[in-house]
Amino acid sequence: MEKFDQSYIEMATIWARNSYCKRRQVGALLVKDRMIISDGYNGTPSGFENRCEDENGVTKPYVLHAEANAITKVAKSGNNSLGATLYVTAAPCLECSKLIIQAGIRRVVYKDEYRLTDGVDLLRRAGVEVEKVD
Repeated sequence: MEKFDQSYIEMATIWARNSYCKRRQVGALLVKDRMIISDGYNGTPSGFENRCEDENGVTKPYVLHAEANAITKVAKSGNNSLGATLYVTAAPCLECSKLIIQAGIRRVVYKDEYRLTDGVDLLRRAGVEVEKVD
């Protein structure tokens, strides 16, 4: 574990509170050269209503995950995520793991397990360093 891992994961946990999702709030920080270059939390796309679940409590299919929001946010900026570390409060799903690999992120640090491990398995297969912290 690197020196600042615990601090960044705590910051991602605080950032997750910005999510309007009721079922689960997830936060992500993208860090490069010890600078936060992007952030994200799970929620609906820009311009949509801030309601993640339908009237039955089911997550809407167009809700973006925290990792996807952080990666697309850095894509809109003048920065890039090549060689960065992603701190996320929950283990990435398979779809987000594909984005992480393609974005050139070299390391993922997460706090909570996800019910499926296929995302973390794919990251490891691609040579991305993956670490779980408490």
